[in-house]
Amino acid sequence: EQLNTIPAGFNNNILWNIGHSIVTQQLLVYGLSGNEFQIEQHLIDLYRKGTKPERIMTQEEVAELQGLLFSTLTQLEADYNSGKFKDYKTYTLGTTGGILTTVENAIEFNNFHEGLHLGYSMALMRLVKS
Repeated sequence: EQLNTIPAGFNNNILWNIGHSIVTQQLLVYGLSGNEFQIEQHLIDLYRKGTKPERIMTQEEVAELQGLLFSTLTQLEADYNSGKFKDYKTYTLGTTGGILTTVENAIEFNNFHEGLHLGYSMALMRLVKS
């Protein structure tokens, strides 16, 4: 229940922040390098930039996100080490104006982005517990 709660003054919840982090990694790293996403399209539609929670997520959906948190990282490491990311489409970040020109730039920015959403999730957790 706490994972689905949107406190007053916020636009999203803990689950959305987790899903958004997973989806952003896929879009920035796999999508812009011309590789297939490692997650289902419906997740991208639910959690991409500009979305917000539209319904209560089920326990099965929570478990799916929990699994993807780790499996997508493991897969990214394996794919990177195998040289899968040969091409990269330059991308200008709408939030900062920064420019990603390599997959390494994308991974670095993604780590920063995940840190931001971890911080949001921690703040949300404090609010929904009180």
